[in-house]
Amino acid sequence: MAFALTIGGKAVPCADSFAVIDPATGAEFAQCPLASVAQLDQAVAAARGAFTGWAATPIERRAEMIHAFADALAAEADDLGALLSREQGKPLAAAVGEIHGAIHWTRTTAGFRPAVERIEQADGGRVEIHRKPLGVVGSITPWNFPVMIAIWHVIPALVAGNTVVQKPSPNTPLATLRMVEIAARHLPAGVWNVVTGDIEIGSGIAKHPDIDKVVFTGSTPTGRAIMRDGAANLKRLTLELGGNDAAIVLPDADVEAIAPQIFQYAFGNSGQICAAIKRVYVHDSLHDALAEKVAALAAAAKVGPGTDPATQYGPLQNRRQFDYVSTLAEDARAQGGRFLAGGKPLDGEGYFFPLSVVVDVTDGNRIVDEEQFGPVLPIIRYSDVEDVLARANASENGLGGSVWSTDIGRAAELAQRLECGTAWVNSHSKISPDVPFGGAKQSGIGVEFGLHGLDEYMQLQTVRLPAGA
Repeated sequence: MAFALTIGGKAVPCADSFAVIDPATGAEFAQCPLASVAQLDQAVAAARGAFTGWAATPIERRAEMIHAFADALAAEADDLGALLSREQGKPLAAAVGEIHGAIHWTRTTAGFRPAVERIEQADGGRVEIHRKPLGVVGSITPWNFPVMIAIWHVIPALVAGNTVVQKPSPNTPLATLRMVEIAARHLPAGVWNVVTGDIEIGSGIAKHPDIDKVVFTGSTPTGRAIMRDGAANLKRLTLELGGNDAAIVLPDADVEAIAPQIFQYAFGNSGQICAAIKRVYVHDSLHDALAEKVAALAAAAKVGPGTDPATQYGPLQNRRQFDYVSTLAEDARAQGGRFLAGGKPLDGEGYFFPLSVVVDVTDGNRIVDEEQFGPVLPIIRYSDVEDVLARANASENGLGGSVWSTDIGRAAELAQRLECGTAWVNSHSKISPDVPFGGAKQSGIGVEFGLHGLDEYMQLQTVRLPAGA
């Protein structure tokens, strides 16, 4: 199975390559081309060269080409899903579902149109506020949803009239390479380019003087580095960074009704979701009952390789994340945490960690204070609502949070006091392509999705017209 970069609409080979690991076995299953800094420069030059023509293309025509790409993606969804499952580790059905989700997101985003605002002036003149594309956008994507998040980054950039240079995670580059290869059949040469590599290429994108904006999804430390590197030419930034989302369960909540939902929103994609529930604060009166029900669901879940049709949850995606989650579980146990389900890595090959529920932990324990980004859920007691709000808000992160109650009005009031970009009531992690999503505090800068997200890829231009115009 051969892979190549896409630069200027053409497949470009590389002199070097690197191994791509199957997380279900821990062994290499493919080689990926390794781009050089010179090839990054070529990709940026191709994007810069394509920008003027793409920006001048009427938005309806741009949307037609994006829809043609979505049609082609749909035709290859099964094959692309199989490749994604192999490199990411998620079950095949979930991987194919990611492809179809990306197609839906593409089609919806292709329908967005930037507004032209008009303000009448007292002297009879008129002001028009236009939105214009920025230029070349650099996209750096993570390994948890490599195809979906690429679409989140790239499609609004293209709709807005920008061109793109993308770098996927070196842990999951292959499905992205295939996707851009498909896109190149339907878009003008140079509009969407892809290069592969690790820190050298990522830093090169952030520093590059001919890239006007960087959009990044990943860890907060890497986001800080991108912000620093991009300062040289005051790059526009959209950063969706780490989260340590709290769910607060009020004493009037219906345990039977909410336990399966909290389980789902904590353990989806084996916990490898930025806005997953990462810590659950449960009132004393409900703590034991809810913890036992969530633990029972975790213990019954089937964890295994994505190729097994019976698998519900795959491995952690890479050795580094596996070791980190294992360390946090060990630390929780050392601090007096009691595991009601899981708690130790599974024997055998691959990066398998069971769905795990730990109690008798609290703020100050690493498993509560740090984003585990894996299948270990701490369930924490509280007795006072004002105290638990303060504890939930004490994190430097502020991506999402939720409140669970049968009193929707009361829950909504408390949810609005959470210091996070998105607050849910009796739900968590739900997103949609027409609703803005972004983080507060150190969980990011800017928003994605909807018209608010489209604005992130455009520059406002105010045009003042005289009376009578």
